[in-house]
Amino acid sequence: MRVLVCSAKSDEISLFQSLNHHKYDLHFTEKALDKESVKDIAEFDVICCFVSDQLNREVLDKLKQKGVKLIALRSAGFDHIDIDAANEFNLPVVRVPSYSPHAIAEFALGLVFALVRKITRAHDQVRRHNFSLEGQLGFNLQGKTIGIIGTGQIGTVFAKILSGFDCKLLAYDPVPNSVCIEWGVTYTAQDRLFQESDIISLHCPLNAKSHYLINEKSLGLMKEKVVIINTGRGALIDTKAMIHALKEGKVGALGLDVYEHESELFFKDRSDETILDDQFIRLQSFPNVLITAHQAYFTYEALEGIVKTTLKNIFNFEKGVYVNKVSPA
Repeated sequence: MRVLVCSAKSDEISLFQSLNHHKYDLHFTEKALDKESVKDIAEFDVICCFVSDQLNREVLDKLKQKGVKLIALRSAGFDHIDIDAANEFNLPVVRVPSYSPHAIAEFALGLVFALVRKITRAHDQVRRHNFSLEGQLGFNLQGKTIGIIGTGQIGTVFAKILSGFDCKLLAYDPVPNSVCIEWGVTYTAQDRLFQESDIISLHCPLNAKSHYLINEKSLGLMKEKVVIINTGRGALIDTKAMIHALKEGKVGALGLDVYEHESELFFKDRSDETILDDQFIRLQSFPNVLITAHQAYFTYEALEGIVKTTLKNIFNFEKGVYVNKVSPA
């Protein structure tokens, strides 16, 4: 089996090589897969993709013409691929439904602490030998109301961690999780969660219903100085509406590990480039906004789990068994 791993990072490459027990013919490229880079791809049996790869109808059509038999995603989410087109071209798509929910849940909590205790701002000040506490006043999590949108594996771990912080936990999910209820989570309507939460953390998938979940209307329902954390998908938040809410002081702090236009920015060193995305530049200008480049998942444990499951998915496909297959809606 000839396998091309797109958007490959050095840490992934070493793991793929060390865990390649079935001796697949592995090839790696740092380039993201899109309508331009697909032209340079040779014949492969499997294309292994990450969230930064864009697999629209045009790209999938070209891959089919090149003899690709399987799309193996190195992610749980699949909003970056046209599943209907893949099905039409008879290109099966498999994914990694879970790897380390703890990695993302822990990172989300890290963003919370960094913002509410102003850790990054304090660090920057101390590096400049400014030891003043002016502007550094934070607040305790104890007694606050934390809203969790989406209680799948990641949201559930996030709730479990917070259950030890003496917070009031609210959640919204179409399918309530009994484990979360045991930990004291109260499921409620989305609007009530928006109205009552001091901190809101997004852990839901991106789909037609959740697109721009955080928008002008929902922001209007929220408390003054609400803290919002997004480690899910960028387009869960309407960036234009968020910028307005930050300017008006409605949002007290914003932590983003994802961004709705991140495919044009993330996963590359652009320190010598001029960033042309005006909305991203505007977000960066706020002192109460913390942005990381889609690294919440990026722990050794998570990466190892992703690689193991991906190789297992390819092995199962080779044996004629479809595991973790993504089906059209």
